[in-house]
Amino acid sequence: MGTDPRLPAARSRLWSRPIGWILDHILYRTAVSGRSNVPVAGPVIFAANHISFLDGPVMFGASPRPMHILVKKEMFKGFLGRILKASGQIPVDRTGDRTALHMARQLLDAGRCVGILPEGTRGSGSAENISNGVAWLAINSGATVIPVAILGTRQGNEHKDHIPSMRRRLNVSFGEPISVQRRKGEAGRASMDRAAATIRDALAAHVREAVSTTGQQLPAGPSSTPVLQRNTEVAGTPADHH
Repeated sequence: MGTDPRLPAARSRLWSRPIGWILDHILYRTAVSGRSNVPVAGPVIFAANHISFLDGPVMFGASPRPMHILVKKEMFKGFLGRILKASGQIPVDRTGDRTALHMARQLLDAGRCVGILPEGTRGSGSAENISNGVAWLAINSGATVIPVAILGTRQGNEHKDHIPSMRRRLNVSFGEPISVQRRKGEAGRASMDRAAATIRDALAAHVREAVSTTGQQLPAGPSSTPVLQRNTEVAGTPADHH
């Protein structure tokens, strides 16, 4: 596979790291746990729950390694769009275009890290429903998957567009690594469904554990039976603004 000239340069992640730290530790009070679970080298997919538009930036600032986050393409406009592009984030066309996934795979093949919110849209953050795009990426790249629980960016009955007050306590927890692979003789769809279920269950369990450990609750929201979303949103979009 040739290198896509549109791929962000490795240095694009460096200048934005201090900004992420300021967001987490100056503007907000973010407690970070589980950093030792993140491999120090090699490709990593960070798969996080999704409750607020701040989830992507908060995860970016808390991570021990820089990452490229999938963000819906509508955000790549004006000043914010220039910042997102300059910091190496990946635009996602949620109508079914797989360009973002293929770009993310190339980044992982180069040993970098990619961030995804596989729930795809802001909700309760329980990770009961995920897109199988993250499973496709994990199987085809061979990258380690790290479940990430993000708490506090939205609380109680706060609206999905609510901006948390400054100095609010946030929690980011990096869970134990997951590895998913295609089994010999297994159909591609079956492999992806199995991998998606594995990632979903691990992320949901890690979120529940983080809630229990920190005492910080998920925002109010409906609960449903676990579902794997086979839809045109091929990848969850961290930092999307639904």
